[in-house]
Amino acid sequence: MAKRTVSVNSSDVRKGRPALTPEARENQLISLAIDLVEERLRNGTASSQETTHFLKLGSTTARMEKEKLRLETELVKAKTSQINSSESSEKLYSEAIKAFQKYSGSVSIDEGNADEDY
Repeated sequence: MAKRTVSVNSSDVRKGRPALTPEARENQLISLAIDLVEERLRNGTASSQETTHFLKLGSTTARMEKEKLRLETELVKAKTSQINSSESSEKLYSEAIKAFQKYSGSVSIDEGNADEDY
């Protein structure tokens, strides 16, 4: 049985589920644009701007910049985590000090009135 060849017209573009968020829609459009440029590069019809763009993405400098951005993002996340951790530690220490003061009997007047159960 002979293979059937299918020609793809510009009206036969893949249609997927519509995006639910603007970010998802943007990602769909980016994907379509990359697919189109890839097709043009394979056919030899890509513009010089398209070719240059992907050449720059493949350069060592671009890869190093991407790695630097990734590491900077990790650093910011680590700093945020450390700040959150120190805030929770301060709260724990504060509660522990209050508990020790209450246990030792040196409760302030304001706290004494609020904490009296008898």
